[in-house]
Amino acid sequence: MPGMTIPDRVPIARVRGYRTSHIGRYADGQFFGSVTATLESGAGAEPDWRPHKRWYAVLHRFNPTGDHTGSEIWFAGTSERERAAIKVAKAHLKASIAALPGHTFGNIAIGLFHVEVDGHVFGLVDGSDSFEGVDHAEFLPDSLGFDPPWNGGYDT
Repeated sequence: MPGMTIPDRVPIARVRGYRTSHIGRYADGQFFGSVTATLESGAGAEPDWRPHKRWYAVLHRFNPTGDHTGSEIWFAGTSERERAAIKVAKAHLKASIAALPGHTFGNIAIGLFHVEVDGHVFGLVDGSDSFEGVDHAEFLPDSLGFDPPWNGGYDT
């Protein structure tokens, strides 16, 4: 729908077993957890890109109304040992979510935010410039795109 703007709170639907499987609410608000990777500069310039792909366990926290209150972004390793890095990142994320008092999985609605770690942006940012001015929010580095009609669905 042309003319819509990014809402103050972007709805995000939980899809069990997929990219938004680890989102929900807890005693102090809402959370978004994921295991994700970034690529360092030079990742395509060398034949061996594996040292440049970095894996993280990420847990963003928000208050009940969706304002960002903090993030835990934990480096798990590179793609030189990808399976091990993903395995330890998943275990770390599971433990971090388990430590949230009263956590339950479900849909959330959060505002735009970003934090920078190791030179990379993590967060929900306005990506409209990349979409020729069409209203678009992008969850980074997970590459989840949110667009009108802002019903919680996303593109990857």
